[in-house]
Amino acid sequence: MVDRITMNFRIIPRLDIKGPNLVKGIHFEGLRVLGKPEDFAQYYYENGADELFFQDAVASLYDRNSLHDIVRKTSSQIFIPLCVGGGLRNVDDIREVLRAGADKVAINTEAIKRPELIKEASIAFGSSTIVVSIEAIKRNNGSWEALIEYGRETTKIDALEWAKQAEELGAGELMVTSINNEGTGKGYDLELTQAIATSVSIPVIAGGGCGNPEDVATVIAKGHADAVSMAAALHYKTIETLIEKSTSHEYAQEGNTEFLKTGRGFAKVTPCSIHDIKRTLKQRDLPCRMRANNE
Repeated sequence: MVDRITMNFRIIPRLDIKGPNLVKGIHFEGLRVLGKPEDFAQYYYENGADELFFQDAVASLYDRNSLHDIVRKTSSQIFIPLCVGGGLRNVDDIREVLRAGADKVAINTEAIKRPELIKEASIAFGSSTIVVSIEAIKRNNGSWEALIEYGRETTKIDALEWAKQAEELGAGELMVTSINNEGTGKGYDLELTQAIATSVSIPVIAGGGCGNPEDVATVIAKGHADAVSMAAALHYKTIETLIEKSTSHEYAQEGNTEFLKTGRGFAKVTPCSIHDIKRTLKQRDLPCRMRANNE
């Protein structure tokens, strides 16, 4: 388990991308277009994000990662770590994404199919560059199964045992997403997060289920997460600002203008800003990095 005494807990907006668009769904399904990922990334950088995570939502389906152009554009304008996942099958794929401007990569599908990729990548680029993404679903017997292909395919692999193996193979960090909770706004899976975080000695990023700032504080305090990823709660708060800054013509190209105009999220998600989240962490005596003018 990571020494948490002096660390700052990180807030990491997750941007799931399909083609040129930022999308969001529930349980990784029913993807809804929200807008331009580069606009959201810039906004989160300017408003206190500690890192950003870009996930190509259909990369494994088509055996490629198509985020290189977005990564190049984003990395030239933001100066916080950028992690990129989706469709990375070998060391050469990882090298290309890093050359495009990513600081880290997240691997899941190919890592489970060929675990030695974790060792190969950590040797080539350093463990701190390699994040193993674990998309876990809870089964009726109480165990969690690691899924692949953006949650579309089962593996019969126990997520907790896989987390331990990933660390042994050289992963520098784990991103643990609860598919049961993802997109629902009902909070993170505290049991899953705690089980993995207390079983490994590398940082664990909790994902899947954020509905409000208190959920973030709770998964850090009770789930022992070292960092927290979220999407819907931030995206729906951000949409209003981005629509005001953009012309109707620009958003007409996004394919879901009626939804964008409403600014609505899902029923259980309370739209919030990164500052709202970090203020809540400070109130709970959970250290985080805040801008001087936002104390």
